[in-house]
Amino acid sequence: MKKPPHQIDKSQKVIEIEGLRKSFGDLHVLRGVDLDLYKGENLVILGKSGTGKSVLIKIISGLLRQDEGRVNVLGQDVNQLKPRDLDKLRLKIGFSFQNSALYDSMTIRENLEFPLVRNLRNLTRKEINERVERVLDAVGLLQSINQMPSELSGGQRKRIGIARTLILTPEIMLYDEPTAGLDPITCIDINNLINEVQERFHTSSIIITHDLTCAKTVGDRVVMLLDGQFQRQGTFEEVFNTQDERVKLFHDYNFID
Repeated sequence: MKKPPHQIDKSQKVIEIEGLRKSFGDLHVLRGVDLDLYKGENLVILGKSGTGKSVLIKIISGLLRQDEGRVNVLGQDVNQLKPRDLDKLRLKIGFSFQNSALYDSMTIRENLEFPLVRNLRNLTRKEINERVERVLDAVGLLQSINQMPSELSGGQRKRIGIARTLILTPEIMLYDEPTAGLDPITCIDINNLINEVQERFHTSSIIITHDLTCAKTVGDRVVMLLDGQFQRQGTFEEVFNTQDERVKLFHDYNFID
């Protein structure tokens, strides 16, 4: 399934990355990465496991610090921010974790209320209820509001994780392997949800994945991380229209149309 057309504002860069390098001892993960994310864009970053995809989005959100280079998010240099200002910036960044990161001891309602109560303490009970119901409706799980995470399927937990991320109305969404561990039908549902979030909440997103069906379905633009650098970028078709054996092998091994 090909990504439907979407309006992207290329005059506005919500993320700018220049010369990014990150190593862990002798392991050089990122070796000079340059990347821009435009307002309203779904950008897919492809690469094998262990190539630094998740490291990159952790650096973007300030969870890790790069060794060299510059990361500018929503007009702010992440490394120059004081802790309080970094916390404020993070409220504008939604991080959808691979394992959904739900609290097992809380109901779905309580899981969604937690970031609101923690970060927006002036909200009334009515406003909290409205926000919770709005995001649950957006992911199609309003009926699960009083259930426990253990009562939900893997795909449903993934949806709730996305809902909890959306509840603070972020400008940027970071998805870490959103279809990992899911069956093919549920993967289709999650891919469609990522596109729906883009349309309904007007987000700009980075999607980290090695799932090529996901990349083709949700990516307005696709970049491929190889040997610590972005070697290919463009539409899905443009990225894989190459004689580069590394790219061809990645496609032939992973892609199911």
